[in-house]
Amino acid sequence: MSVSPATSELNSDNVSIATLRKVIAASAIGNFVEWFDFAIYGFLAVIIAQHFFPPGNPTLALLQTFAVFAVSFALRPLGGIFFGMLGDRVGRKRVLSVTVLLMAGSTTLIGLLPTYASIGLFAPLLLALARCMQGFSAGGEYAGACAFVMEHAPRERKARYGSFVPVSTFLAFATAAALAYVVGLVMSEDTLQRWGWRVPFLVAAPLGLVGLYMRLKLDESPAFQALQAEPESPHAPLRETLSQHGTTLVCLSAFISATALSFYMFTTYFATYMQVVGGASRSVALMASLGALVFAAVLCPIIGRYADWVGRRKTILTACLSLIFAVFPAYILAGKGELWSAMLGASMMAVGAVICGVVTAVLLSEQFPTRVRYTASALCYNVAYTIFGGTAPLVATWLIDITGLQLSPAFYLIAISLLALWGGMKLPESSKWSLNDDAAWPSPSAPLSASLRS
Repeated sequence: MSVSPATSELNSDNVSIATLRKVIAASAIGNFVEWFDFAIYGFLAVIIAQHFFPPGNPTLALLQTFAVFAVSFALRPLGGIFFGMLGDRVGRKRVLSVTVLLMAGSTTLIGLLPTYASIGLFAPLLLALARCMQGFSAGGEYAGACAFVMEHAPRERKARYGSFVPVSTFLAFATAAALAYVVGLVMSEDTLQRWGWRVPFLVAAPLGLVGLYMRLKLDESPAFQALQAEPESPHAPLRETLSQHGTTLVCLSAFISATALSFYMFTTYFATYMQVVGGASRSVALMASLGALVFAAVLCPIIGRYADWVGRRKTILTACLSLIFAVFPAYILAGKGELWSAMLGASMMAVGAVICGVVTAVLLSEQFPTRVRYTASALCYNVAYTIFGGTAPLVATWLIDITGLQLSPAFYLIAISLLALWGGMKLPESSKWSLNDDAAWPSPSAPLSASLRS
């Protein structure tokens, strides 16, 4: 379906820089809220384990804490399908306004929950329910935010502007690390254990309201407006999305598996690994993570320009090779438990994770036409993150426990990186495609191999 002359002016190349900046800011703030919750949960995992699960076995409590972390991801694909289909039907802006409100509310709720000492087994149950609500709403957030930005960005600079969505992700983790560090610094251990750990979760409330206000002030994306202006613009049902774009969904999900695993190993699990394996204090682990996260945020726009320069397929190759070659030295350095070695190790992991994250953000929108973009991208993104991202801390902890090998998570990441390389290199080169013209996509009925573009 091509854009008619009547709607030709609804084009991302005509969007002003001022409007584009507002779109990036509004998309980034909601994305920030989403990842801030996941970050603070990971950084305070040891404390959460002590408050929400039966005492007596710290390792089991930590595994249960990460299990709740993983369970919340089970609802992300459902949230992705629900909000994705809604976003393809009524628009990106309305759905993103709902998701940011739900995410902020569920994050705030965690900060208000009673502990195991107060209500027993109801405490972990309520924690799991709050996390599931957050996971369901988050399922519609990231893919929608990426689509909203990409559909406003100029054709030749989609990765450059799209890279600011991952910037907000890493800044959310950096802010969470900094806040967890400051709270631990200014409060006594007794105060931190009694109520201080709740403060970072309560910060989500005002952030969510700001994000809601900013999103409600924006117009719909040019691509969606153009689709709505067509004489016939039926919303593609889920069955049609799966049947016509199934091959792309599988290949892109395979690549995103490395994005998900590297991201959560770097941002969430590394802080725990430094403390449990390296014997680092909580403050050392948080400072090391903070330094690496700031480095990752600064690196994102650079990688965005690189992806626009060399194309998506070469960026995919760079990402997978970076993870494979950096993972062993990164884990060895992080396992020393010293600040600078841990920060260097985390920064080495950050390079591959950032490249994966930036190219994923743009591929989510480029690989699907407008009428199914939100649904299809949310589905493959959240399935991959559920299987490989949400389980990353749990699987890493479990691998070390059953093998006795502290570097066993590194082997796991290498295996998934090879899977990602296989899937990513089967995707067509999409860096020059316009998101406003559905005729730019290969025929969905044709084999993917026949649609590869150099």
